Amino acid sequence: MRIPRALTIVFGVLVLAGLLAAGYLLSRPRGPVLVEAGLSLDAITPNADGDADVTQVSYRLRRRADVTITFEAANGETHVFRQSQPRVRGEYGVLFGGVVDGFILPGEEIEGTVERRLLPDGEYRWIIRATDALTGRVDERSGPLTIAGGDPDLPDLSDFSIAPEVFTPNQDGIDDLIIINAYLPKEATLTVYLVDDEGVRYYIPESQEERLPGEPGRHTFAWDGGVDMGRNPPPDGTYSIIAEAQDAVGQRVVHEARVEVAFSGLPLAEIVGQPVGDTVNFSAETVLQGDMLSFSLTVENYGDSPIRTSGPEPGYQYEQGETFAATGFYEESGAWRVGIHCDTCQVDYPWRWALGARDELTAIETGGQTYYYLMPGQRAVVSGSIRLTEIVEARNPQQFWAGLIHEDVGIAPRNQMVDPHWIEILPQPDAEASVP
Repeated sequence: MRIPRALTIVFGVLVLAGLLAAGYLLSRPRGPVLVEAGLSLDAITPNADGDADVTQVSYRLRRRADVTITFEAANGETHVFRQSQPRVRGEYGVLFGGVVDGFILPGEEIEGTVERRLLPDGEYRWIIRATDALTGRVDERSGPLTIAGGDPDLPDLSDFSIAPEVFTPNQDGIDDLIIINAYLPKEATLTVYLVDDEGVRYYIPESQEERLPGEPGRHTFAWDGGVDMGRNPPPDGTYSIIAEAQDAVGQRVVHEARVEVAFSGLPLAEIVGQPVGDTVNFSAETVLQGDMLSFSLTVENYGDSPIRTSGPEPGYQYEQGETFAATGFYEESGAWRVGIHCDTCQVDYPWRWALGARDELTAIETGGQTYYYLMPGQRAVVSGSIRLTEIVEARNPQQFWAGLIHEDVGIAPRNQMVDPHWIEILPQPDAEASVP
């Protein structure tokens, strides 16, 4: 028996309509997206004493939704605890200790930025609002919450200060340390860090003094950029210094200031080894008593920061019993100088010279004073002389050698006792003839 074609078409349409209707019934949202919601405690005393400090906020979602949790005060003011957090189907719970997004009370003067703050004691209505991610339908549940006995004092820092405004971490002895001072009014965790515009953080350690970290009172943070540990400091640029204070109940106040980092880098220099001949060119291996022993060598700044130097300039002539301090150029923290040492010297590298003449160096003014630098990639030839007047028979000949000194910092092994030479000091011929 043949079924008419028209009847077949009608039957197919009915079947298709039935399938579409079944799919719609199966796929369309049914019922509210927010199924259950509530608090484990209807009253809390958020003071970090371990008793009723927090309540658990619980809720269950039937489908994927964005969830917002707020608390409404008696005056109608709304405080946000969670804002439009995406959640998938399931059960959720989060502890709430009375701390919400930061706010300022009328008439208050706060020095920092309040990021998180405890709600004042009082009666509140909690509201959990879920927005269906598919349809946009909004469901909410609410209920009462009492807050009493809270610790309302904010950990707002006072006397927050930073010095210097231009931080140059390069071990030149000028503005190598950045120092942050802050007064903490209550017990709280205090964290300080440098952060760039990309969000990279450099944490700054607290100075260990008589006051323990987190105790009320004045706190000091000092940092060299990591240079003293051989680490690369932050590159040149403008940064924010952030100080975050957070107390036991979760209140957080942030202070921020801007600082410039300049001439930053690990200071790296060496006496350049020569492919042919001596690294340190001494003028002679034998010197008549009272004559000059001269030298020359090459120094290179192979780092990425300028290195500071101090006089006397190359070419200066010393008497053997004279030291660099007699020239008026005393030892300077962070300065680099070429030194000559010998077996019978009474002090380390008594004869020292700058890494170049003034017209070869770069002048940089800081704090109203001018300092001189050998710039990255720059080389300089350093020379000088010592008039040898003393003969020590027990050590004649004796060794003379060069060193590259980073004063009050150290001498790298590669720059210590460079190219020793045996030098003999001979009496003047007329002096020998006069001996009976």
